Amino acid sequence: AQGDTTDDLIAKAQEINPMASKREMDVLLSTGEQISMSLLAMALERMGLPVISLTGWQAGMLTDSTHGASRIRRINKERLDNELAKRNIVIVAGFQGINRYDDITTLGRGGSDTSAVALAAALHADLCQIYTDVDGVYTADPRLVKNAHKMDEITYDEMLELATLGAQVLNNRSVEMAKKYNVKVEVLSSLVRAPGTIVKEVASMEKMLVRGVTKDTDVARISIIGVPNVPGIAYKIFGKLAAKDINIDIILQSVGRGDTKDIAFTTTKAHRDEAIAVLKSLELLSGLEINCDESVAKVSVVGAGMESHPGIAAKMFEALYEAGINIQMINTSEIRVSVLLDEEDVNRAVRAIHDKFFGEI
Repeated sequence: AQGDTTDDLIAKAQEINPMASKREMDVLLSTGEQISMSLLAMALERMGLPVISLTGWQAGMLTDSTHGASRIRRINKERLDNELAKRNIVIVAGFQGINRYDDITTLGRGGSDTSAVALAAALHADLCQIYTDVDGVYTADPRLVKNAHKMDEITYDEMLELATLGAQVLNNRSVEMAKKYNVKVEVLSSLVRAPGTIVKEVASMEKMLVRGVTKDTDVARISIIGVPNVPGIAYKIFGKLAAKDINIDIILQSVGRGDTKDIAFTTTKAHRDEAIAVLKSLELLSGLEINCDESVAKVSVVGAGMESHPGIAAKMFEALYEAGINIQMINTSEIRVSVLLDEEDVNRAVRAIHDKFFGEI
C-alpha cells in the first residue's frame, strides 16, 4: 500500500467503529494493496507492456482463518501459470489472501514480504527481490550507528534472528518461509540502483563472528515476587501463558530464598495486560506481588560463528561495562546473545557494542 494508506484506513475505521470485527478490518485493509497494484498495472499499460493485476485470492493465495494475522496454507497457482504462459507481467497484491470460507484475510504488518517469498517458492523462482527503503542489511541500524556497514550476504538463521530481535529490514515470517523452501532473497533499495544483501542458506563469513547488533524497544518485563519454591510452578505459569498465545522471550528465576523464589520474564508491550491478567487468574499466585516495567529494552548480537567462540558474550559485556550500562537480564542461543537494560541506555549500548566488535570501519 502507498505511504500511510494502511494507517489512514485504520484511523477511518476507528472513527466509525472502534470495536470493528477483524473480518471487516481485513476487507478494509486489503484495499490499500489493490489500489497500488491497479495503478502500477495502468502505468505499465501506458508503456505498452502486457500486464494484469491480481488480488491475493485471484492469485490463489489460500490462508488460515486468523483474521489480521493469517498464515499462508498453500498457493493454487493455476491462474498465475496461465497468465505467465500468455507472457503477461503479473502483479499480485501482497499482504492478503482468502480462507476456506471465501473471506478476505490479511497476513499482518510486513505480510507483503511473506507474500513475495511464498510466490517465489510456488513458482520455483531463482531469486526473490524485496525492494525497500534501505539498500541492504547492515551490521546495525545505519541511522543510529554511523560506521555500520552493509553485508553482501547473510544466512537465513542470522537474518531470522535479526528480524525477530528488532531489525525492521525483513518480516521474520518471510525469512522463515524463505528458509523452509530454500528461496534465495535479495534485500535492495527501491531508490538507488545498487546490489543489495543476499539472504541464503550458506553465506561467506568474511571473518566476522558477529554479523549484526540490533535493538528492540517493544519489551515489557513482568516480575512475580515470592513464588512458592515447589516443583511444577514454572510449568503452570508458562503453560497458562502459552495457552493464551502470549509469546515469552527472556526468563529469569532467582535462587530460592527459603520457601520462595522470584520469576521474571519479558513479553511484548501488546501482550502485557493479557499476561498480567493470566497471572492474576492463577490461584497459586494469589496475593503475590506482580510488577511490570516497560522502561526496558533488549539489545542483541547475532552471528552463526558465535557458537564455537565463548568469548563473544564476555566481549559484549565488556563493551557495556566500559559504557557504564547496567545489564538486568541475559539470554543466549547458539547464534545470539541478548541483554535487557534500561530503555534510555539502548542507543548508547548499540553503538558501544558495535564499536567493540567492528571498530572503525
